[in-house]
Amino acid sequence: MNLNIVLFEPEIPQNTGNIGRTCVLTNSKLHLIKPLGFSIDDKLVKRAGLDYWPYLDITIYESFDELREKYQDSNFYFSTTKAKYFYHEVEYKQGDFIVFGRESSGLPDRIRDSDPEKCIRVPMLNTSTRSLNLSNTVSIVAYEALRQIDFPNMK
Repeated sequence: MNLNIVLFEPEIPQNTGNIGRTCVLTNSKLHLIKPLGFSIDDKLVKRAGLDYWPYLDITIYESFDELREKYQDSNFYFSTTKAKYFYHEVEYKQGDFIVFGRESSGLPDRIRDSDPEKCIRVPMLNTSTRSLNLSNTVSIVAYEALRQIDFPNMK
């Protein structure tokens, strides 16, 4: 496994499907934190993942605390528009966890504030638009992390 992509309480099935497809094609594991805004069997999730969904390495957790407890010795980064560091300014390692928040509201303060030095952001213009689409943001950050670890086992 190259990376661990964590979606905190995802709300839009198509985003999760697209992110699942990215995880399959980058040998990354997808972690979903409940509550989910849809059923994991939702046809929109599977349609976005197409025929890749059966190959997805996925685990669902009841809470973020459950995930942190299970991987307490692992390195976590938190993607948020409120970070001071850009996503390319940190040094990723194979197996790192990158946590992304809800489409509507991002990550809660308690998660962001738990380690501000591990918060990262994708630069954007300062406008009234909230942020990039979640699946686009995951792809941008994941591919930078993969570039830094030399695209292991990727052609």
